[in-house]
Amino acid sequence: DKLIRVDNQGDIGSGSVQPAIIPRPEHIVSRASISSSALKVLYRLKEAGFQSFLVGGGVRDLLLGREPKDFDVATNATPDEIRQLFRNCRLIGRRFRLAHVRFGREIIEVATFRGRHDGQLHADSDSAHSEQGRILRDNVYGEIEDDAWRRDFTVNALYYDIKDFSVVDYVGGLEDLKAGTLRLIGDPEQRYREDPVRMLRAVRFAAKLGFRIHPDSEAAIHELDYLLDDIPSARLFEEVIKLFLGGCAVSTFELLRHYDLFRRLFPMTEEALSHEEQGFPITFVLRALENTDKRLAENKPVTPAFLYAALLWEPVRLRTQALLDQGMSALEAAQLAGNQITSEQILATSLPKRFSFPMREIWMLQSRFERRRGKAPYRMLEHPRFRAAYDFLLLRSETGEAAEELADWWTHFQTLNAGERDTLVESAPARKKRRRRPRKRKPVSKTND
Repeated sequence: DKLIRVDNQGDIGSGSVQPAIIPRPEHIVSRASISSSALKVLYRLKEAGFQSFLVGGGVRDLLLGREPKDFDVATNATPDEIRQLFRNCRLIGRRFRLAHVRFGREIIEVATFRGRHDGQLHADSDSAHSEQGRILRDNVYGEIEDDAWRRDFTVNALYYDIKDFSVVDYVGGLEDLKAGTLRLIGDPEQRYREDPVRMLRAVRFAAKLGFRIHPDSEAAIHELDYLLDDIPSARLFEEVIKLFLGGCAVSTFELLRHYDLFRRLFPMTEEALSHEEQGFPITFVLRALENTDKRLAENKPVTPAFLYAALLWEPVRLRTQALLDQGMSALEAAQLAGNQITSEQILATSLPKRFSFPMREIWMLQSRFERRRGKAPYRMLEHPRFRAAYDFLLLRSETGEAAEELADWWTHFQTLNAGERDTLVESAPARKKRRRRPRKRKPVSKTND
């Protein structure tokens, strides 16, 4: 048969692809480790006469002995044909149409095999590129061979065939998996231009798996990182969540800075980090990310609001101080600094209001921790954002940016009964009043009458 071949230089031509096929006795992927919902999708597609494969990170993680987070399915059925098979299916996406098959809270993502952009295999297939080479639409369908070469990294292009339970490898992914290498399929420059977010995915997978990015794949990152500036801020927000709320925030942060990608996501924070003194503010950022990883490991809730509050805290602190130096009151300076930094950050990565509002509350409550007399502590304790703000105060204290005595006082205050709290409040030190500097007046220009 005449098949499509894409070699590692990115050329597309005619050739014969002989995939490596690993039979069931020679690999560790077991149906017992696969979601029952994913198995239902795989078997129904197979019974309907379609090809049906588990693919991507699920296969990769199973081969590494890890528990997959998601199970994705690839098939030669079109999105409309998938929808006809599953009543619990919804089609999504404009850039590339996908089918989401829902089983309660679990969603199995089903994708049609992607094909070449120079040959449309279905009447409803279409594709479009920007002038810079970025893929805008990718609804071109093909065969499994085409799909394998269209995927991003070799270790993500492994297929588990439900027909005979074998693992199919067209691109050398198994070798890279054993070597701990993350390698782009095809020409790195072309693949990054098609989708610059692949640079962020390279960092995320390298941090998650503990793999080394192949020299050819990493060299292009240093040359093409500017392409991320053209990615919609809403999509970059989604990538930030994947980068920092995946359990490897610290190593991800270090790799992002190593490849100079962090400044594309948080330019103001990167600027602040470049002027650190005695380990601050980078100590605070790292401590916040360590705390995030720890909470995820303990199955505790984490929120983008707290993450962004920590990542943007130093720009907010510096902006607040600049406004105070101009004679603005502490409350006005804090409010204006928070609003300004938020408005500037969303130019890089969007931040939905459901996260930006609590983020700013966390910032605003920091100054209220200093009010320990009268009714203020009791009102503070009842604030819906108290716990997040208190955790933020602890981080500031651990890195020396807030007084340890202040954090200890609030920790102790929460453990006391009503009478003991009254006693502690009565003995609390009075809040130091910040002397307000007079506003600088603009010189009055003299005009000739």
